[in-house]
Amino acid sequence: MKIQYILWAAAFASVVTSCDVTDKKPIDSFTDKSYWSKVSDLEYYANDLYDGLQKPDINKDDESDNCVTTDYKPLLFNEQNIPAKATNDASKWKWETIRKCNFFLQRYQQVEGTEDEINPYVAEVRFFRALDYFDKIKAYGDVPWYDKDLQTSDTEELYKARDPRDRVLGKIIEDLEFAIQWLPEKEVAVKGRLNKDAARTQLARTCLYYGTYKKYHNESGAPTWQELLQKAVAVTNDVMANGYEIVKGADPVSPYHKDGYPLYYSNQFIQEDLTSNKECILPRIYIDGILTHETGRKAGSSNTGLSKDFVESFLCKDGTPIYAPGSSYQGDETLQDEFTNRDPRMYQIIDNQLRPYWVRNGVPDYSNYPDCGASGAVTGYPCVKYHSPDENQWGANKCTYDWFVYRYAEVLLINAEANAELSQCDQAVLDATINKLRDRVEMAHLTTSPIVDPKPIDYGYPVDPLIYEIRRERRIELITEGFRLDDLKRWNGMKVLQNPKTMMGIRITQAVKDLYEGNTTFGGEDGRPTIQYEGKEYLWQYPSKSLTETGRVWGADDRRWLSPIPTDQLTLNPKLGQNPGW
Repeated sequence: MKIQYILWAAAFASVVTSCDVTDKKPIDSFTDKSYWSKVSDLEYYANDLYDGLQKPDINKDDESDNCVTTDYKPLLFNEQNIPAKATNDASKWKWETIRKCNFFLQRYQQVEGTEDEINPYVAEVRFFRALDYFDKIKAYGDVPWYDKDLQTSDTEELYKARDPRDRVLGKIIEDLEFAIQWLPEKEVAVKGRLNKDAARTQLARTCLYYGTYKKYHNESGAPTWQELLQKAVAVTNDVMANGYEIVKGADPVSPYHKDGYPLYYSNQFIQEDLTSNKECILPRIYIDGILTHETGRKAGSSNTGLSKDFVESFLCKDGTPIYAPGSSYQGDETLQDEFTNRDPRMYQIIDNQLRPYWVRNGVPDYSNYPDCGASGAVTGYPCVKYHSPDENQWGANKCTYDWFVYRYAEVLLINAEANAELSQCDQAVLDATINKLRDRVEMAHLTTSPIVDPKPIDYGYPVDPLIYEIRRERRIELITEGFRLDDLKRWNGMKVLQNPKTMMGIRITQAVKDLYEGNTTFGGEDGRPTIQYEGKEYLWQYPSKSLTETGRVWGADDRRWLSPIPTDQLTLNPKLGQNPGW
């Protein structure tokens, strides 16, 4: 059975969060006075917070060097504006979730029950408070810390200045450690509901982010970057001791891939059921006719294409950088040349002739060439990581395969990176982490002395070759899972955006023109826009921009390290102060 439990938003949530509470207890409705009595009340309340978990989306890396979108992202060209209101979609200055959590935490003690019955739900609520605050401090730095639901009479708290980011970070860690203490182990947790390892993963993610952020931005203060990275290692070690595996994903429709080109990586992301998958720490569960999504419909044709720079980051299958002496890289004269001898994840992530795009009535259809139109994948490199060839998944809002909220691969990448940053990453660590990922796709192992890339991406500072390769592995393995911009920020590596290939698509050669003949033209007034770079021609989605676009330069004091606070919030509370540069 796919699912034992589905979380639904409780109908009473809006009632119990009302400020208009009387002493009366109506028989036919809930009130704050009547509600907090049974342990089940805590469960139902916590259900409403689960919508805060990550949802399926194929565009999570659009604001990064990995992707090129039809219309350029203002953030990447320093053209974004200050939101006028906190309700703006671009704003994360929203406090409904924090208030819901604090409302619960101020009242749950009224419920009759044992500590073992009550505290798992307290742990869930504190987890969601930590999750929301983590997003807030990444966006804004200093933010007000609240641990109670405020009323209109709490003017001192409502109109106070922001609390220091590190103080809030400490509170986030406290909430997550409480969650780890009281949440159930995965094997006994209700399917789809939080467990200890989900909280451990979120804590490790938080500690890796601020551990490396502090290190590469030369920030002091408690907790130190070393303490944060040591905690990331410790909690990921705990997860790694709990029997998870890197799984070779089974083909959900049948093995229609071409001989010698298995889809062990990409199949993992189109699994109908992740509840028993040993790589899944926490799934978001979908069921036909009850809860569905549109990932399968949109993947590969979302007005977004992967960048040339991202494509060139794939190693050869033997672990050699493509521009290293003796590399087996075949060049990019044709699309097929690019995929030859490369990391097997490449043909599983990018549409090509080696994997079926459709399977209709049992007949596979292999694309002769990727869609590079303005409404397709504008670079000619469509990301099909979440695309299922099963036609049952193509309908509008018809996708039923589950979604990884937390997966074990991230845990291994955190462990390897944190160990490397602490100068304690030996071959045993690599074999227990990075090489587990490579084993899935039958790729050469990473060693502690990797081949130095002769044409590395420029982070703006020298990078130890081992750390460089761990970062590369993270970029490939977690593509479009929403980590890339955060990674560049925490590494202080925004100089990578100055590489023109982060805005380019496929190379345009005569062989490529012949392949697309009768379907797409390149250059001229009516063709897809192209540009000359280093003696070669490439797809270029932004003809209004230059190769050395000044907006891609991200300085040490750039305003984009933090988001602007909406104007209406500064009007209401001038003590908040605007972030630098806005």
